[in-house]
Amino acid sequence: MNVPGNKFSRIFFAGILFLFSFQLSISPSQQFISLSIGQIVFADEIMEDNEFGDEFDDEFDDEFFEEEQDIDISDPLEPVNRFFFQVNDKLYFWVLKPVGRVYGAVIAEDFRICIRNAFKNLLMPVRCVNNLLQGKFKNAGIEVSRFLINTTAGIAGLGDPAKDIWGLESNQEDLGQTLGYYGIGNGIYFCWPILGPSTLRDSIGMIGDSFLDPLHYLRESDYDTWLYVQAGKAVNNTSLVIGDYEAFLEASFDPYIALRDAYLQRRDKRVKDLK
Repeated sequence: MNVPGNKFSRIFFAGILFLFSFQLSISPSQQFISLSIGQIVFADEIMEDNEFGDEFDDEFDDEFFEEEQDIDISDPLEPVNRFFFQVNDKLYFWVLKPVGRVYGAVIAEDFRICIRNAFKNLLMPVRCVNNLLQGKFKNAGIEVSRFLINTTAGIAGLGDPAKDIWGLESNQEDLGQTLGYYGIGNGIYFCWPILGPSTLRDSIGMIGDSFLDPLHYLRESDYDTWLYVQAGKAVNNTSLVIGDYEAFLEASFDPYIALRDAYLQRRDKRVKDLK
């Protein structure tokens, strides 16, 4: 006999997953930054790095402009991309933000950070393999060491003693960066619905990285559990960055252009291993 409540909960969580977290994998540029509403979480990243901050008060320096000019921007789908930018924007303000606020009011921030750490820990294979593909064997070894330490001493990755105690920093790499390392350009820029900013190269990279994401195989074996996990992950991550996207919008004359250019610059820096 079917239980109406169970059916309703499955539909509810499936809806959350579809809206927040339709993700093939997690690309370090948008994650951890997860790919769920990458547009929102990426804005949090660039605000944290102060790539915009005071610079939007007409105080851009020459280095910023020189760096921008060096990056080839191919955006032939700009009208479509702008449409999906607005779709993602409305999803954030109408759905993600309200749900994230309620969740954040119930769950302590420290615990939410621990949950985010655990999901990041699971993505060690993505970082490790792509470090290996780029010949960065030391960094790959660090990723394995971090995983072993954080999974044990950090209690299933909830903590990060590898960084806090041993000073082992994560080395963020993904397949998009690996392709760029070997000279493959960005290609066309996309603003995907739900996923946010990307390029042709990075979109292909997302697909490849998905096969290194353990949650990909959970989906294959237990789809219902995967739905719950992804929905919870999306809401948890969003609850930790509420306010940053709003600050990004306020600092931007044209948020679409600002996000696009910042994304391309960030990815260029990641490919070239610049901080």
